[in-house]
Amino acid sequence: MERKGGESSGSSEGEAGEEARMQVEELCAELNLEPETAARTLSTFTRTWSTFSLEGEMKHWLACALYAECRKCVIPTVGKGVMEGNGVSLTRILRSAKLSLIQFFNKMKKWMDMSNLPQEFRERVERLERNFEVSTVIFKKFEPIFLDMFQNPHEEPQRLPRSRKQRKLQCTAKDLFSFCWTLFVYAKGNFSLIGDDLVNSYHLLLCCLDLVYSQALQCPHRDDLVNPSFTASLCDADSMEEDPPCIISALCEHYDGLAVEAKGIKEHYFKPYISKLYDRKILKGSCLLDLSSFPDNNKSLNREYEEYVLTVGDFDERVFLGVDAEEEIGTPRKYLADLPIGNCTPRKHTESSLHQLFEKRRSFAPSTPLTGRRYLKEETAVITPVSSATQCVTKLQSMVTGLRNAPSEQLNNVFRLCARNPMENIQNTVKEIGQKFCLQYTQPSGDQSGSHIDFAVTRWKLAEILYYKVLESIVDQETKRLHGKDLTALLEQEIFHQSLVACCLEIVLFAYSSPRIFPWTIEALNLSPFYFYKVIEVFIRSEDGLSRDMVKHLNSIEEQILESRAWASDSVLWELLKAAETVPTCEEVGVV
Repeated sequence: MERKGGESSGSSEGEAGEEARMQVEELCAELNLEPETAARTLSTFTRTWSTFSLEGEMKHWLACALYAECRKCVIPTVGKGVMEGNGVSLTRILRSAKLSLIQFFNKMKKWMDMSNLPQEFRERVERLERNFEVSTVIFKKFEPIFLDMFQNPHEEPQRLPRSRKQRKLQCTAKDLFSFCWTLFVYAKGNFSLIGDDLVNSYHLLLCCLDLVYSQALQCPHRDDLVNPSFTASLCDADSMEEDPPCIISALCEHYDGLAVEAKGIKEHYFKPYISKLYDRKILKGSCLLDLSSFPDNNKSLNREYEEYVLTVGDFDERVFLGVDAEEEIGTPRKYLADLPIGNCTPRKHTESSLHQLFEKRRSFAPSTPLTGRRYLKEETAVITPVSSATQCVTKLQSMVTGLRNAPSEQLNNVFRLCARNPMENIQNTVKEIGQKFCLQYTQPSGDQSGSHIDFAVTRWKLAEILYYKVLESIVDQETKRLHGKDLTALLEQEIFHQSLVACCLEIVLFAYSSPRIFPWTIEALNLSPFYFYKVIEVFIRSEDGLSRDMVKHLNSIEEQILESRAWASDSVLWELLKAAETVPTCEEVGVV
């Protein structure tokens, strides 16, 4: 896109304007939208088109304009509050405009800039894109896991014609595949904090698989849906003796999950949610999959999910199940899978692009980071985003295994050797930070809803253990550097402890792929970016267990602070410069 530099002929403008009007009216008629929406969309498009040169199909840009216009509409509903989006989902708009999701996100970013759309709308599109990225990655994991656990839905014979008396059909593996995915996306949509969190979303998927597997085993004559070899591999598991059987641990062991995290999702989110669906009569029957229950359960679940999509106005994630999924998402057609694009096939090219889409959320680190460049380990082989995310959590947990969220005896000995024992003040400071973090983590903030207190406590405990571990390493290094001199001056600096704890929290949230990205941590703790910056290199130098991605993440934060955050008008840096007798020269800074 670029600004138009000259005058266009009146005839060409008129022809393009007429074409735009016709295409907008065609889109709105197909979507059953009122003329007022068409008029507003055309007005916005014409204004932008007259200023910028729009490359590509006009209908694709019109779809972006129409989506933005529809998002402004709020329709009152009976018993549901309001319905956003004019009652038209993004998926329907894209289908009518023959625009894939990946194309939409690329064009929408440009359209938002050209149309100067408000920040609230931009944040909504960013959440939508991240949700799409997470769902794409999760579906790639869902298919092979389902094929391991159940019969292959692609190898089922076609159903025989049924008589009028046969009103209900038996649940097939193909039905179960769709039902499980729909249950997952509907549940994920009801937990906004899970929706764009890869680790939590993956564990929620495992909960859905656990449920439908246990239902298949419990329903009379429904064990024909399961894969016998998978069941045989679980025969020795103690959890199979439970009623109903729980295979969460086994799923985590086989498919890169974290059992503690998955069980937490199941207890605090999934089980209460399923109970709620039963209370609302969306799900019925002692067995979800038997002939008397499944057809109604499947129909009811899909109807509720369709209402959710219309109410929220996001894309319908059942798109992954359709025969046109690759075209609608933007991945290559199956029959083109073996044709090369450069040095790789279209499918691998797309998988690489999706991997990069997800990885860009994990780290904005430049190719040449600052203080951490010498701490970066060699890059490991490419793995899937889910494996990468869960391995990052596993790496974090291995760093703190066997340690307590309290000072070790060695650290206590150092405290006792100080002129004034700082232990009580340090523990009070850490406790206060923990309370503040848990409060902020469980409260809605901006576009994010609050999380369950158990998740907050779990994240905090990991950060607290990591803090005492890193503090001990720093103290040990300083003792050697200062040849055993008193460390009271260092250990009495409250801002140092606050910054170090914040750094530990940032690593924990990063490891869990939390949508609460920097600067959420320092804002929640009311900490200056300048002080956070000062502990980054100290932290990296003192904890050799950090993964390459963790180091790159801290380097990216360092870049952000140096580029802008340290120089904000309310930065503590200006107060420090005022208090200083002289401002250091550039040569002195370079020496430092």
